[in-house]
Amino acid sequence: MDRFISPVPDPEQQASTSEMRVLLEGLIDRLPDANRAVFMLRDVEGLSTSEAAEVLSISEENVKVRLHRARAALRDMLMARVGMQYREAFGFLGDRCDRIVKQVFERIGD
Repeated sequence: MDRFISPVPDPEQQASTSEMRVLLEGLIDRLPDANRAVFMLRDVEGLSTSEAAEVLSISEENVKVRLHRARAALRDMLMARVGMQYREAFGFLGDRCDRIVKQVFERIGD
């Protein structure tokens, strides 16, 4: 059956991806300008720390601090936005957890 899986995301996946993109763009827009610039250069554009430092005319240490602050702020805003849904998504599910643990141990054993 794996041969018939489409490489194109289904409509539900496309909608979910679109919603996530809108959510993340909105949260990134709320970052302070200095932190947003570093985040965009490093995590979106893929520049190295030294390249981002050169573009922004700041030290590499400053790039690292701003990137850390941007990521922490995004994590906090995302958690505030998602709230209890996040906790429910990763709750203990008894049989499901047991099944997952068993599969992990089987793969480790191989």
